[in-house]
Amino acid sequence: MRQVDAGVLNIGYVDAGPADGAAVILLHGWPYDIHSFVDVVPVLTAAGHRVVVPYLRGYGTTRFLSDDAMRNGEPAAMGLDLIAFMDALKIDAAKLAGFDWGARTADVVAALWPERCRGLVSVSGYLIDGQASGKVPLPPKAELAWWYQYYFATDRGRDGYDRNRRDFARLIWQTASPKWSFDDATFDRSAAAFDNPDHVDIVIHNYRWRLALAPGESQYDEVEKRLAAKPKITVPSISMEGDANGAPHLEPSVYGKQFAGQYEHRTVGGGVGHNLPQEAPQAFADAVLEV
Repeated sequence: MRQVDAGVLNIGYVDAGPADGAAVILLHGWPYDIHSFVDVVPVLTAAGHRVVVPYLRGYGTTRFLSDDAMRNGEPAAMGLDLIAFMDALKIDAAKLAGFDWGARTADVVAALWPERCRGLVSVSGYLIDGQASGKVPLPPKAELAWWYQYYFATDRGRDGYDRNRRDFARLIWQTASPKWSFDDATFDRSAAAFDNPDHVDIVIHNYRWRLALAPGESQYDEVEKRLAAKPKITVPSISMEGDANGAPHLEPSVYGKQFAGQYEHRTVGGGVGHNLPQEAPQAFADAVLEV
């Protein structure tokens, strides 16, 4: 692990491969960590890439520089975290690839700062949205899939998540990837990242913000306004989906029009769930190499 001050954070990250290689940044989601890419990184470094894998705010060894900083989980904050991280490492542009929160963060940068993104691999496709959309009711079956979002909206839910971080994460892993037979060692390796002192606050704020139940920070308002307009992504992009993803997600036919540049969708078969990079590392690495 390395650490670097970037924006409001001191970010923990892995930096592998040749220092002069074309940069790739891999971004994890919730409730996962950098080990989602443990089998992807060697494929990319063997192809000559410099591969950088940071812990998002609230995970692993990433910490806020100020004790007084709001533990903010809104998408604009995470997008600007990535820009600050790239600036700190003097990476002008990189391929960006991720899933879940990581895919959303990569989407944000690709849409608003395309000059920083040489290519995008986004599991579950276009994940940019605004608070207004979060107020619109969904069909009952879709609402059921978001049960934890409503649980987190309550004080009981926050306390329950804090007390049961590992059990909660294991349940999400099982429901989001019902055909993935991960062992205890694999889970425990990632679960250590949830011991971060800011983890619960970030997670709870993220989901409450989506439902407009918690405010963001004013310095991100302009970026959130731009994101709410659902800007097109113009950089070369590949969206991906596992054929057994049990997490809430849209069909590519719904979001494909948001990719205005060179674009391809790939569905990965064989019982692959939500944590696609860890469940199908070769397919994910191939997409990164080819985009």
